[in-house]
Amino acid sequence: MKAENNDTGNKMRFDLQVIASWIESGARVLDLGCGEGELLRYLINHKQVRGTGIERNETKVAQCIEKGLSVLQGDINEEVLDYPDDTFDYVILSQTLQQVYEPAALIRSMLRVGPKGIVSFPNFSHWGIRLQLLLSGYAPKSRQLPFEWYDTPNIRVITIKDFRKFIHEVGFVILREVAINTHSQDRHGKIISALPNLRATYGIFLIGNGK
Repeated sequence: MKAENNDTGNKMRFDLQVIASWIESGARVLDLGCGEGELLRYLINHKQVRGTGIERNETKVAQCIEKGLSVLQGDINEEVLDYPDDTFDYVILSQTLQQVYEPAALIRSMLRVGPKGIVSFPNFSHWGIRLQLLLSGYAPKSRQLPFEWYDTPNIRVITIKDFRKFIHEVGFVILREVAINTHSQDRHGKIISALPNLRATYGIFLIGNGK
């Protein structure tokens, strides 16, 4: 499995390159927490998807609209409820799950409006995080989790093993997964096959409802 490897794709974060490689041309895509629309614009321009996004940050929404993207400003947990069942083929939640108050409810909403969901998140059990906590005794920080404990937008810490267990417990299935290690502001990276829960900086999962 390879990430998108053309020049335009390589300008995206590496996890977004992987996600883009999983989506078929012409698919209907909803990007939750789409930020400045980096992934949406790529998918529309290079895979001819019918894509839309939801983003809370008003400035980022304005940037998306300037790029010609269809993006709604609002809370992803609330706005996703307005879509009918099976409106999309894929619903994406990239590097946002750790900021969600009710992850099970959001995952259920994702898999209601589309049969497949793609979720990526920073892996809190990376060896560098473990070592930092062991040696310093302070709440760890990393390039993927750069905040102090008192000003972080992240309300949860997630590991790859945690997410596998969570998806099983809420009654969904993992259709595909990959662990990655990133560098250069997360623009480049590699797939981690051995000991991913220890060695990967991010986990990326394709999930479904098992039907």
